[in-house]
Amino acid sequence: MSGPLGAGVGLERAGARDDRYRHRMGLFVVIFLAGGIFGFLELQGVAHPPTPLFARVSMILLLSFLLILLLRYFFLMWFSYLDHLEELVHEPEIKQFPRVSIIVPAYNEGKVIESSIRSLLELDYPDFEIVVIDDGSDDDTYQKARRFEGYHGTHRTRVRVLTQRNGGKARALNRGIAVSDGPLVLCMDGDSKLTPDTLKKAVRHFSSRAIGAVAGNVKVVNRGNLLCKLQALEYIEGLNLTRKAQGFFRIVNIIPGPIGIFRREVLDQVGGYSSDTYAEDCDLTLDILMHGWRVKYEPEAIAYTEAPETLGDLYRQRYRWTRGILQSIRKRKGALFRFSHGPTNTLILWYMLFEGLLWPAMNVLSNLLFVTLGTFYGFSHFAVFWWIQLTVLDLGAALYCVAIERESLALVPYSVFYRVFFVLAIDICKLLGTLDELLGARMSWGKLERSGRL
Repeated sequence: MSGPLGAGVGLERAGARDDRYRHRMGLFVVIFLAGGIFGFLELQGVAHPPTPLFARVSMILLLSFLLILLLRYFFLMWFSYLDHLEELVHEPEIKQFPRVSIIVPAYNEGKVIESSIRSLLELDYPDFEIVVIDDGSDDDTYQKARRFEGYHGTHRTRVRVLTQRNGGKARALNRGIAVSDGPLVLCMDGDSKLTPDTLKKAVRHFSSRAIGAVAGNVKVVNRGNLLCKLQALEYIEGLNLTRKAQGFFRIVNIIPGPIGIFRREVLDQVGGYSSDTYAEDCDLTLDILMHGWRVKYEPEAIAYTEAPETLGDLYRQRYRWTRGILQSIRKRKGALFRFSHGPTNTLILWYMLFEGLLWPAMNVLSNLLFVTLGTFYGFSHFAVFWWIQLTVLDLGAALYCVAIERESLALVPYSVFYRVFFVLAIDICKLLGTLDELLGARMSWGKLERSGRL
């Protein structure tokens, strides 16, 4: 629809959409303020501290942790909302459609590789190629991928499938980048599935020459059990919320493996992926930032991926992530104490240390103190206030994130268990991974077995 009538309808729809967001945000603010009231009540309870010194110190530490938690929530949500408003007001338009090379490394992905390639062939974009690199699989990944070789659709999208001796994901990605020719490169996992609008939504950000890469939005596709539902909530509230807040400053510090889009010149400048860490995506992102490029987050460039369905698989995944991130930071430890790479990059590294090392330690310690006070000092009422406080905060955060991402409201009730059980288990895993990394313990990649949910 064009002309004044069409413009009026468009403005009316935009206004209605903004009203819905304001209502959702209003609900979030009410819940967040309720959390602050509970925190104030707790603070009043400490105005007359108990006699035992240990209990007094423990209460102060717990309230300090709670204050940091509140501030962390506030800043992440505030800047993520500013990023959201910026997208609504200054949504970049795509004026050109540069060729995009999609690189798909695959190792023993026979259960999902066909679904992954099919999703790519359904992308709504006029000029792209698909390069699948079989990294020495010992299942039928290569045979299934080869069925798609050739040209497809009205745009004659070419699919190439190459195989090599097993050398790791980083080497497979680098080979795919080397044989492709697009000025933009999308790197993904062989177990991921992209939504049709992904390329159009991501490519538009490259109209700014400062943007060297765009991080996409990863969502959990398998939500059949409690563990997977909690991970689905974690991806929305714990991972994407952080990326959206960082995206406001164009300093996303980890481009997720399932979906990242890069300028080819940036990949050439930093030397591609490195294989000396267990978090090649984090390592590459830090390289890009250290070279002065900015990294944006695009919530509508969506990749669906399979989450671990058992505690053992989840532990192995998060253990590898923790050690890989620490390895990536250690490679740049000199930048922690000097500003030769810029103060922003130094701040990013310290923030990553805080999130990866200090924050999990604080969470585990606070829970230990919480149990100790309730068990040995009779502060069961304090335990109830603490649980209500965290539950209210997580409910507010979950509602906010679900509203922003237009996700399923069915995920919100799981926030009741999210921090007290799930986040605590993940943080214990992070501490164990950190300890092993500091001690130099040996480890392997730990391939996650797929269930074919894609």
